Amino acid sequence: MAEAERAARVEYDMGVVRGFTIWALIWGAVGMAVGLMAAIQLAWPEANLGPIHFGRIRPIHTNAVIFGFTLGVIFAGSYYAVQRLCRVRMYSDALSKIHLWLWNAIIAAAAASLAAGHTAAKEYAELEWPLDLAVVVMWVIYGVNFFGTIAVRRVRSMYVALWFWMSTILTVAMLYVFNNLEFPVSAFKSYSIYSGVHDANIQWWYGHNAVGFVLTVPILGLMYYFLPKQVGRPIYSHRLSILHFWSLIFVYMWAGPHHLIYSPLPDWTQSLGTAFSIMLLLPSWGGMLNGFLTLRGAWDRVRTDPLLKMFVVGLTFYGMSTFEGPMMAIKTVNSLSHFTNWTIGHVHSGALGWVALTSFATLYYLVPRLWHTEMWSRRLVDAHFWTATLGIVLYVTPMWISGVTQGLMWRAVNPDGSLAYSFIESVAAIRIYDVLRVAGGAVFLSGVLMMIVNVALTIRRGSAAIPREAAPLAPAPAAGGR
Repeated sequence: MAEAERAARVEYDMGVVRGFTIWALIWGAVGMAVGLMAAIQLAWPEANLGPIHFGRIRPIHTNAVIFGFTLGVIFAGSYYAVQRLCRVRMYSDALSKIHLWLWNAIIAAAAASLAAGHTAAKEYAELEWPLDLAVVVMWVIYGVNFFGTIAVRRVRSMYVALWFWMSTILTVAMLYVFNNLEFPVSAFKSYSIYSGVHDANIQWWYGHNAVGFVLTVPILGLMYYFLPKQVGRPIYSHRLSILHFWSLIFVYMWAGPHHLIYSPLPDWTQSLGTAFSIMLLLPSWGGMLNGFLTLRGAWDRVRTDPLLKMFVVGLTFYGMSTFEGPMMAIKTVNSLSHFTNWTIGHVHSGALGWVALTSFATLYYLVPRLWHTEMWSRRLVDAHFWTATLGIVLYVTPMWISGVTQGLMWRAVNPDGSLAYSFIESVAAIRIYDVLRVAGGAVFLSGVLMMIVNVALTIRRGSAAIPREAAPLAPAPAAGGR
């Protein structure tokens, strides 16, 4: 019996999860600090110093927080969960290590190249062709390792979180390759094979789905796995999670043209993007309700459990953002909101409220289990939640007000048809909101620094080696109650 029990045990590779956890926090702090610098430069233009100006700072910020912090958390969470859901070790330890260090090298090289002014000038796709090739290699390594693990799984059924991560791997690969098809003309310069409106259409097919399949779909995978684990009960409805998955990934793919309303893009394409954007409301809210209903009978714990607070507020912002987005895709609303800070407020309500809070909760769940100890300070986790929430409100609310102010001033006309306000008057009118954005960003960043201190002291107190990370081979837990 002892021999059989030892043979049935699986030793998971937690080294790669620890690596992605630590580096995700590092890149998160760097990316958010650079974002705060960009906000300062908008509020006080004299802070734009030499080559360190907003035009170079801003893409460094977006790349660090999206592809550094967020992807780092996704890699950590998916590597942790796939081994447990499949009851096997990762397909290849070597691929795991290569993936970790190649990803880190790409993020560092991206920051250096963007700071030097090398950019493809595409939203979320600014990297030049040598780094694009490195990203493809890194992504293929992740895909082979992830799908290889699923291929040798010892559990027949696949929990829905795996489907969200698998769709992320396949869809991002397709999006990234086709949007970055380009002609290299030097070591650090290339030009897209597409031109004009075709280039814009492909770019926002990619750009919107980069939000969808990096900042939404895999984060939902984290929610579907880690929220039930923290609550200690299965997801409310497995059927609803499957319906959520298939409807979301189908509809999301075709909503990109809403970024190009009132552009030279054919009107029917713009209208199609609007229609699919409005349809997104249904699957998005289905996932939100599935998360909320998982807490039935456990809502009293939200009062005392900071991780559940983060998950609940994250789901709330997910619902708000996925309502606001479709509304902003309606042409009459878009005529007021487009090119204004309202869009910035919308993006950050999702990025800070949904993505960051869910990511923080995931990391707080992982760290004690990776180092076999308790968090150094539970009170500091709770303080981080309240600091992050305050920072989000201080950031997003001024951007909403600022955006509506901009839109109304830009479209105001005198009786003779001339503009009622000059552009510089609209800039002056919103300056107070730019200052408030700096305050909100500073408060949010202070919460991240709290987390880093708490995690560092937890790691110092814990151990990565004792006890050994192992779990008995057993049937998969019930996937859902309904």
